[in-house]
Amino acid sequence: MALSKRVPHDQPYIVRRSPIAGRGGFATRRIRQGARIAEYVGERITTAEADGRYDDEAMAAAGGHHTFDFVVDKRTVIDARLGGNDSRFINHCCDPNCEAVIEDRRVFIEAIRTIQPGEELFYDYAYDREPGQGPEADKLYPCHCGTETCRGSILALPPKRRRKKRSRKQSSAAAPRRQSASRVKRPARRSRA
Repeated sequence: MALSKRVPHDQPYIVRRSPIAGRGGFATRRIRQGARIAEYVGERITTAEADGRYDDEAMAAAGGHHTFDFVVDKRTVIDARLGGNDSRFINHCCDPNCEAVIEDRRVFIEAIRTIQPGEELFYDYAYDREPGQGPEADKLYPCHCGTETCRGSILALPPKRRRKKRSRKQSSAAAPRRQSASRVKRPARRSRA
């Protein structure tokens, strides 16, 4: 199956020190909305292998969680620590300018708005939350983006609890109910809490 877009031959960003976290990717030229920026590559391993490679408690004791894992599907994880490229340095932000797209079991980073030269590239990691994870998990996976919409964690927002439907008496004075828009799920990076 042919890919819907190609990755550019000449990388449109460089890696340098980031004010957010460690190193980050910074645009070297204008990147148009919808452009495919990079492919997230590395060693393809099983989720069990990925879980065995990283110890959350040890990482927390050492000052924070750090991994280059990206979940492709239920069975496959890309570990960019081995065989990865510069896309592994694209940092998280709660108000991103990029998104991760999975196509044919490959992961690509694409611009969701036009990005100017010198601007840091970000996508929302939205790490999977495990059932029962509470606020302590947010502390293991802190976010430092500092945007107005920062949720304080690189974990995905907890699922909203559904309210029980109350029976309503039908009346001509009742206001019509509005339907909420569905949220698009973005591919999540691997979490282990």
